[in-house]
Amino acid sequence: MVGLGNPGPEYDGTRHNAGFMAVDLLARKLGGFTGWRRKGVVVRGEGRADGQRISLVKPQTYMNRSGEAFRALLAEGWFASEILVVFDDVYLPLGSIRLRTSGGTGGHQGLESIREEIGTTEFPRLRIGVGPAPPSADLPDFVLAQFDEEERARLPEVLEGAACAAYDAAASGLGKAMNRWNRFGLDPVEE
Repeated sequence: MVGLGNPGPEYDGTRHNAGFMAVDLLARKLGGFTGWRRKGVVVRGEGRADGQRISLVKPQTYMNRSGEAFRALLAEGWFASEILVVFDDVYLPLGSIRLRTSGGTGGHQGLESIREEIGTTEFPRLRIGVGPAPPSADLPDFVLAQFDEEERARLPEVLEGAACAAYDAAASGLGKAMNRWNRFGLDPVEE
């Protein structure tokens, strides 16, 4: 599982780092999490979800070069179709999450970089709504800005939902997680 974001304290708490924040929260939920360790262009750690081993990765290449980290994972023997990419989406309202088996880039710089590096967008993804951006907003400025006070109050619930959806995708499979989370968002259907 790869959470997209920008490294460095100046980007902490920005909309573009929602992927990092969700993966950080998931790391705290996993059993036996090994802690974050630098390996090449990523930091990574491992843990377990319902007996399933999960690797968590945060590229250290900045958002617009996320593909370099993704390519490095493929060189290690990972398969793109098995890597859940977790990222911010300005086209979804704050509080929405969507799991997909694949899709386009929607202009997202991290996804664009991955597509450029590996030649496909055929990989699963978890979109975390951080929008909508105001119609007059400059998108780079919007995603690199901190969440406002009202948004920060909702952020723990949003990240909790995203981390739980990612956990479900790893533990139960993407299909089950999509059925559970895509219909009801932060209030998943109970089985």
